[in-house]
Amino acid sequence: MTVRFSTPRGSLVAWPAAFGRRFVVTIDTEEEFDWSLPGASDDYDVSAVAALPAMHRRLAARGVSPIYLVDYVIAASAPASAVLRDILASDPATEIGAQLHSWVTPPFGAANAPVETFAGSLPREMEAAKLDRLVAMIERAFSRRPRVYRAGRYGVGPHTIAALATRGFRADASMRARFDYSRKGGPDFTAVEPGAFQLDVPTMIELPLSTIYTGVLRRHGAHLHPLLGRVPRARGLFARTCLLSRVPLTPEGTPVREAVRAIEVASQAGERLLQLSFHSPSLVPGHTPYVRTPRDLERFHAWWDEVIEALHARGYAPASLQQVLDASDEARAVGPAGLEPAT
Repeated sequence: MTVRFSTPRGSLVAWPAAFGRRFVVTIDTEEEFDWSLPGASDDYDVSAVAALPAMHRRLAARGVSPIYLVDYVIAASAPASAVLRDILASDPATEIGAQLHSWVTPPFGAANAPVETFAGSLPREMEAAKLDRLVAMIERAFSRRPRVYRAGRYGVGPHTIAALATRGFRADASMRARFDYSRKGGPDFTAVEPGAFQLDVPTMIELPLSTIYTGVLRRHGAHLHPLLGRVPRARGLFARTCLLSRVPLTPEGTPVREAVRAIEVASQAGERLLQLSFHSPSLVPGHTPYVRTPRDLERFHAWWDEVIEALHARGYAPASLQQVLDASDEARAVGPAGLEPAT
């Protein structure tokens, strides 16, 4: 059963004027694994974490205090968690959040049971048990309780938000706006807009990963882009002819020119908060499909230089998670998160 999420009318966070335009950077801080077959092997490593301090310094020089969404393997690794503790000590505004990779987080099912990589598709009790183990390991490693959550593979489910609320989380960052993972067994976020919105739990907000429609037909993107997906190569044709593109704000697969254009469109549309993201293994060539060579890594770093400059030019300033939460507490937002099980 596919779970479809949407941004309900009236639920967008009404940011205070003093908040201005802001952006946050989230880093999926995780082990290296085979992206084509998640959960198929326990042959993973955490060596790429060693590249995080240099990247943190690059971002900090631009005023950015990232949110590190840490999974169980990273928190349980003494060397990896030590690297992150040093980063936290150097930058108090940095935040440690939780990222649930269900295939590496205990408890596990029967030895021969199929691996469910979308945590939100697990039975309610199993998802909650894994979440508890993850939170406990993060508290043990970093002496702090996470306040923001991301489901690995964006696999948030019908019981996830309630489970997070009862464990003191203030924000979910699992929904990848405008993307649909239902064909892979995951959720559908086609109707999720880029803006942060109030969840049906009063203490929590959703911080969607920013995806912006660009092109001549961008105002029709929410309706047209899903339809184009039904026609072979139609999306590529519309993107190449500048009619319609779906642009996620990440250096992983998004050319810098498209990202800069998307920021311009977002600013014109009045988007007040943008979320940019990447996966920590991309900091070392060979671990993700996006950074295979040293040249790819150079382009990765250059992407951030140009994109952050574009953000500043459009009036977007970096924000810490605490600043976002403080501003959301001031804001007035009504309406529950839309959630519709497919039939």
